[in-house]
Amino acid sequence: MKQTLPPTEEMIARLIASPSVSCVHADLDMSNRGVIDLIANWTESLGFETQIQTINEDKFNLIATTGQGDEGLVLSGHTDTVPCDETLWQTDPYQLSKKQDRLYGLGSCDMKSFLALALSASESFDFKRLAKPLTLVATADEESTMCGAKLIADNGKKLGRYCVIGEPTNLKPIRQHKGVLSLSIQFAGQSGHASDPTLGNSALEGMHEFITELLKYREGIQQQYHDPAFSIPTPTMNLGHIHGGDNSNRICGACELLIDIRYLPNMSIASLRADIEEIAESVSSRRQLIGQCRMLGEGLPAMDTAQASEIAEYLSYATGKTAGSVAFGTEAPYFNRMQTETIVIGPGSINQAHQPDEYLPIGQIEPTITLLKNLIHKFCLSP
Repeated sequence: MKQTLPPTEEMIARLIASPSVSCVHADLDMSNRGVIDLIANWTESLGFETQIQTINEDKFNLIATTGQGDEGLVLSGHTDTVPCDETLWQTDPYQLSKKQDRLYGLGSCDMKSFLALALSASESFDFKRLAKPLTLVATADEESTMCGAKLIADNGKKLGRYCVIGEPTNLKPIRQHKGVLSLSIQFAGQSGHASDPTLGNSALEGMHEFITELLKYREGIQQQYHDPAFSIPTPTMNLGHIHGGDNSNRICGACELLIDIRYLPNMSIASLRADIEEIAESVSSRRQLIGQCRMLGEGLPAMDTAQASEIAEYLSYATGKTAGSVAFGTEAPYFNRMQTETIVIGPGSINQAHQPDEYLPIGQIEPTITLLKNLIHKFCLSP
């Protein structure tokens, strides 16, 4: 028998009060099981068939579905937050605080609140009347490894024809974002006394030559690739970290450079990596260095949902805002990989995400619930 959910703000408060930080540093990383259990209880009370996926002993996804088939709507959000420094907050980050027209708390904007709003929107429907399935998804570790969305995509089961991911976009539909590729390039040479260059082979000088070639390559891809849909319309490459040698009187025996590439949807991780490996191999061969190029993590695919997709067109009509692009990454590429047309849209601003005193404007709660109800009616009730 269908039961009544707690009020929306109470659900948000309980989700925030269940810490679920994800971080690549083990001492800061937490399990998200508490959040998953809350959502599981609420979805089951509404009549969803709820599955909890185990990723590892600490990380879990939730997939809750009502209705049959694979042509319906997916509403998805991640359950984790970034770490925070509590001393920089004016309120307790793990307790919902209501001040004037804002709800404060870690995850209020990015993005635990969306999961509560999706539940509130679902509550008003008679699931027996659904012509197509409605699925709620809550994922693990979006802020670090993306292991939750990757597992869902790797399983290969299509969850729906359309998907909305409720990242904070101030309720503007988003259909594109850049991909991310991070690389480490290492050169090993031979150390020696600085007084005689013939005693060694400087990895640092080799890296200098490599960087010169790399910047020429960056200029080339920025001339070749351009997409005016993005505020920064070209791919970017940041030389973020370099370290080599240990003292001024020793020839540098080893040097490492870390770079970050934000690439456009019509570009490829594989080709970018191959190009940079070729440049590194050319330099290391000329200078008789040992070179190594490796990826840091798996990289994030770019998001590119067609402007002409039905959900993009509908949300552009419903919001009065043309589906656009953002600079930050999301789980959308993994849903698109399952042939699911995905749009990112949610309450709050990315400017409040990952900041002390993160907040959600209260004035965006009811418009979001109304928008989600309209989506469910459009894509699950309509024959």
